[in-house]
Amino acid sequence: QVQLVESGGGLVQAGGSLRLSCAASGRSFSSRAMGWFRQAPGKERDLVASISGNGGSTYYSDYVKGRFTISRDNAKNTLTLQMNSLKPEDTAIYYCAAAPAFTSVVSRAPSTYAYWGQGTQVTVSS
Repeated sequence: QVQLVESGGGLVQAGGSLRLSCAASGRSFSSRAMGWFRQAPGKERDLVASISGNGGSTYYSDYVKGRFTISRDNAKNTLTLQMNSLKPEDTAIYYCAAAPAFTSVVSRAPSTYAYWGQGTQVTVSS
């Protein structure tokens, strides 16, 4: 079993930055692909970024490419999302997600991820 706890959300002005963190408990963290998703009111949950188990491969959605950076520290079982140049349209609840053990390849599909955090609110004011 894996538990994921996000932190770092909040209110920021457009153009500002936030850093989200996800602390993971459980085994085999480094064997799991990890992802950040977000869901705005009335919209579906969408992938923001994904990272492979060893951190060597990443994927970014077009709307965050060049502004957000996903990273992981396998020694500390943590996942991070650095968000720069934030826009009002980035406002959403952000979720950390983990794939099953030994599913380490980057994936864009929500169905790949078996474990989800409770989410952290990010609000960007104009």
